[in-house]
Amino acid sequence: MPGNDSSAAKRARHPQRGPQPPRFIVIEGPLRVGKTTLARVLAERLHARRIYDCEDNPFLADFYNARPGSALRAQMYFLIERRKRLREALAVEAPGPLLSDFLMEKDRIFANLNLDDEELKLYERYYEALTADIPAPDLVIYLQAKPEVLRARIAKKASRDESHIAPEYIEEVARAYEHFFFRYAASDLLVINTSDIDFVERSEDLQLLLKRLQEPVKGTQYFLPLGSLFSCSSVEFACVGAGLARPLFEFVLVGAQYIAPSLDPVVFL
Repeated sequence: MPGNDSSAAKRARHPQRGPQPPRFIVIEGPLRVGKTTLARVLAERLHARRIYDCEDNPFLADFYNARPGSALRAQMYFLIERRKRLREALAVEAPGPLLSDFLMEKDRIFANLNLDDEELKLYERYYEALTADIPAPDLVIYLQAKPEVLRARIAKKASRDESHIAPEYIEEVARAYEHFFFRYAASDLLVINTSDIDFVERSEDLQLLLKRLQEPVKGTQYFLPLGSLFSCSSVEFACVGAGLARPLFEFVLVGAQYIAPSLDPVVFL
């Protein structure tokens, strides 16, 4: 009857919009995990405006040399500078996505590692006041790697300041990132273990990731090219969170996903 429009007819008059691509994307991970390379490539492919992390902190050399008071000075400089860069970029109305080399919460990760209790109390007061108006990203790409892989990359490419970083500190940073992202739920999250992926030397790894990013990411999902998966020297895939590595044979293939008991779907290509 004319008066009884079907739901299908209503949808035809008002087409349902598909998933919208993320407008605000962040790439995160510890030192030398591959953030800069991936951010550069994605910004070029997505025609995205880019927010660069702060690399000219005048207090960083003193911090690496363990000079008293340098940790708080370095952390406050990072906090103010990162907040400034995010606010300025987010205030600009421009077509295309926005891609940041850092997540604002990164600052807090390092503050908890580097500051003593009294310094941390002061820092937290400034952090809460300065970051209250920073929105969560639409998508976070978290790059992780084993501490030994990070140490090897730092030794190969380290700047003069980075050459002073102790191996124990690299492990602490890697664990802090895992702990943070295991509980992260503010944005959709794609986790990439780069221990056996090389976006620079292996073009096929990069192409598979770019293909994956054409599909929506919902909740927390994990990416590892199957070629790299079966070439790994280890039989474990390091899921987010210390102590959550599981043997590969525990993953069950369901369609295009590998499902691990009690964990979110692990998406492979």
